[in-house]
Amino acid sequence: MMLVKIAFRNILRNGRRSLMTACAIAVGAIAMILFGEYVAFIMLGLESGAIRSNGHMTVYHKGYFDFGSGNPSAYSIDDYESVMRLIRNDPVLKPMVNVVTPTVSLFGIAGNFSIDTSKTFLGVGFVPSDRWKMIHWDEYGILDVYHRLTGYRLQTLGVSDGDENHGIVGIGLARVLGLCGPLKIPNCPSPPKAKAEVIAGAPPAPSGVAELAAGDLGPRAAPKDDGPPRIDLLGATAEGAPNVVTFYVNKAFNQGYKELDDAYVGMNIKLAQQLLYGRGKPKAIGIQVQLHRTEDLAKAQARLNVLFARHGLPLEIHDFKELTPQYVQIVGFMGAIFTFISVIIGVIVLFTVINTMSMSVMERTNEIGTARAMGVRRSGIRRQFLVEGWMLGAIGATAGLILAWFIATWFNSLGITYTPPGQANPVPLVVLTEGVGKLLAGVWLGLLFMATIAALVPANRAAKMPVVDALRHV
Repeated sequence: MMLVKIAFRNILRNGRRSLMTACAIAVGAIAMILFGEYVAFIMLGLESGAIRSNGHMTVYHKGYFDFGSGNPSAYSIDDYESVMRLIRNDPVLKPMVNVVTPTVSLFGIAGNFSIDTSKTFLGVGFVPSDRWKMIHWDEYGILDVYHRLTGYRLQTLGVSDGDENHGIVGIGLARVLGLCGPLKIPNCPSPPKAKAEVIAGAPPAPSGVAELAAGDLGPRAAPKDDGPPRIDLLGATAEGAPNVVTFYVNKAFNQGYKELDDAYVGMNIKLAQQLLYGRGKPKAIGIQVQLHRTEDLAKAQARLNVLFARHGLPLEIHDFKELTPQYVQIVGFMGAIFTFISVIIGVIVLFTVINTMSMSVMERTNEIGTARAMGVRRSGIRRQFLVEGWMLGAIGATAGLILAWFIATWFNSLGITYTPPGQANPVPLVVLTEGVGKLLAGVWLGLLFMATIAALVPANRAAKMPVVDALRHV
């Protein structure tokens, strides 16, 4: 205790220099904490978005993850309803599971033949009520933060369980198919009218998809002025036969990525099964499993593997990190930036404390000689300066933690928004102030360690001073 009192008095002997050193450490702590809290919020937001879209994990037929995108019908789950019951009724999984729902992915051609235009599409079939429940998952309170700061609310899904031939499309696909006007999409131009090139003597070009649609669906009823616009979706069944279904577009939503926005079609799973499997038995491409808590992911995945092996089911499980590789990439990128900033701040703190403690050693050379002449060992001198460096680090880091909290609270109250990658709508720019105890402890201990290590260099120099030279120092 006496050593601490002496160190504190020595710090106050040159208060201005000690204050500037503590301020440098505090500023470093503030920068690291604010950026770390921002990175933490980004990571939780990315994780929440991935889990709301795809669940914590998805069950596929073995081989689908590697080869199924080229032939989804060949890697379908036949009796998917029994698999879902197996998951829902398992006593180990039941308390963990929030949603278990089937999905169907397919591709084909979407056509609006009232204006003679078509476009390839990527379709996703889902159970609307299950999807609505999934997108309300909010373990980390991200949606609550959005609503509290900006009044943000989730958009309606645009399709219900009873709408078997209704659904949604990306704004890009709606623009290509000339649906901007019927859907009343702002800032969405209509496609220009293309001039047909006439070649003398050439036979009339077949209408292709239009003919298939007309033959398969029969006479087209005149669309109602107040009803949703109608398009036709052409796909291929599991046997390879062309199949066409009628699709009414309720709404168009921006999907965040242009490639996806120009091709996305979201529909009721029954319509997707009708398009992909025709009159055959309905199947599912995948079964999405969303848990109440992310920390149960490893346990739930292990339990599913045991169940599938016990029942001889040729199924495999992939979690949300495998299904959304950009999540892992962004997390790694943000982590690298945080590490880089931390190293720079650590170096600044290191040299600042070294400079301060070196000046202190030079000013107290006579005192060091006197203390050594009175019998104080070299270890005692070294310990004295180490405690002073440790104390400067503790004062600066503690002040930084307190100021960072006030700055973060003030910043969050501003309601600043931005549009992150992969998002279609602006979201609040927030630094996380709750659940970041490990970050705060790490920054505080890290700066404390750097300040103490920095004091070691001048402390060693002070301890090794010859007593005679120190006493006659002027």
